[in-house]
Amino acid sequence: MAANTRRIRNTVILVKVATTAGTDAAPTGAADAVLVSEMSITPLELEKIANPAMRGFFGASADLMGAASVKIDITVALAGSGTAATPPAWGKLNLGCAMAEGILTTPARVEYTPISTGLKDLTIYYYDDGVLHKAIGSMGNVSLSAKKGGTPSLKYEFTGVAGAISATPNVAATLTAWKKPVAMIKENVVDMTFGGTYSAGVITAGDVYPSTGLDCNLGNKVEFHSNLSLSEADITDRETTGSTELQLSAAQEVAMLDKVRSGELISVALKVGLITGNSILIYGPAVQLSSPKKVDVQGIRYVGFDLKFTPVVGNDEIRLICL
Repeated sequence: MAANTRRIRNTVILVKVATTAGTDAAPTGAADAVLVSEMSITPLELEKIANPAMRGFFGASADLMGAASVKIDITVALAGSGTAATPPAWGKLNLGCAMAEGILTTPARVEYTPISTGLKDLTIYYYDDGVLHKAIGSMGNVSLSAKKGGTPSLKYEFTGVAGAISATPNVAATLTAWKKPVAMIKENVVDMTFGGTYSAGVITAGDVYPSTGLDCNLGNKVEFHSNLSLSEADITDRETTGSTELQLSAAQEVAMLDKVRSGELISVALKVGLITGNSILIYGPAVQLSSPKKVDVQGIRYVGFDLKFTPVVGNDEIRLICL
């Protein structure tokens, strides 16, 4: 076997919230390792600056290289911490996606909600079997998938300033904080609930519909910006969207299509996991349904809808509650 063989599975990823924005937070394998199911990296994205030259013959001129960024995508399982009011291991990743973390009581829980100011950034170390890539000042977007028969997951897409790249042996990763998720089966969920009211970790009232689950995208607009004084990643806007497929009676379908036609806003919730310490509630208070589609699921009629999560008073269009 070639001595220079490097293997994809020999990847270690560390993430730490920066104390000072835009600086290297120096994550460690003991405290900051991330248990990923999928990952990818674009190690260098360089701004190219044209440098034309007339040399008396045809041919290209080499560009000048501008600001350097790095993009890192990681997918992790959506699971609790094992203990109510203790943030899950993925919570710090949310902080780099323009979300706030609140630790609350009665009942004990952790809630993640969007923010528009006071954003935090992350330092990401990506050990690619002997090559260390650093993404400094990283900010990103997160999408959630909780679909029948699968593993509930969070996919993060981060952009940061490219730090030094070095030939560095992998560090040992401590992953005990990362807990096992539940399977997306009926015994482990409270299915899609429309029209319920959320308060203190509990959904009351509303109607529960059989579904294939929920996909949701926080929809952060992430920009890599540079000028003559700085290079940085930033989040400049957000539009949260999603989709679901519902098994509806004829009367229910007609009623849902009426909501689409009128542009009505309705609350939406899905609870994944029913055991304290490993229960996640996804809630949007004012969701608009659109683009209905007839869907064939094993010969059974479902109706699919696109979802737009809108804020009520601001920074409240979606909420992740860990119970």
